[in-house]
Parts: sequence; structure tokens; C-alpha cells
Amino acid sequence: MKNEQTLLFLSQLEEIIKDRHDNPSEKSYTSSLFEKGINKVAQKVGEEAVEVVIEAMDDNMDLFLNESADLLYHYLILLRAKGVELADVVEVLAERHKK
Repeated sequence: MKNEQTLLFLSQLEEIIKDRHDNPSEKSYTSSLFEKGINKVAQKVGEEAVEVVIEAMDDNMDLFLNESADLLYHYLILLRAKGVELADVVEVLAERHKK
């Protein structure tokens, strides 16, 4: 994917996550995480981060990419649960880059 397509997809995914937060559905895994609360969401991010680290030490790029996708997805859920967006995090990075 090109950068613009990647950013567009991340923006769309954030909107889907926001919709699952604002309009919960019993059939939605994302909604079920929000229902379980911030502690469970944060725990999932931690679990996925550990899995990324484990896969980074192996030679299976497919597993590494899949675990990385899981981490990013759950991180976006955590951001929504905290009431912030990925753009807020990027803004912090951009400010650090200026220094």
C-alpha cells in the first residue's frame, strides 16, 4: 500500500472502531472489548505486544506481520477507549521530531 492508502485505511478503521464504541453490537468483537472495560482492552494490547516481540525473534514474517496487525488493531481500540485518536499520538511524535 502507498502511504496515502495506508493512512486512509487507518482512518477508516478508526471510524469503524468509533462506531462499534458508540453503537455497540452483540455480534461485534470490538464492541465486546469496550464492554469489558479499559483494563481488559489494555491487557489485550499488552498480550499482543508480547506476541509481536516473540514473533520478531523468529524467522516467520507472516506470523510477525499478523501479530503486528493484531497489536495495531487493539492499540486503536485502546486509544478510542481513552478518548483519543491516532492523530493525537502522531502529533506528539511530530512535536518530538521538531526538537
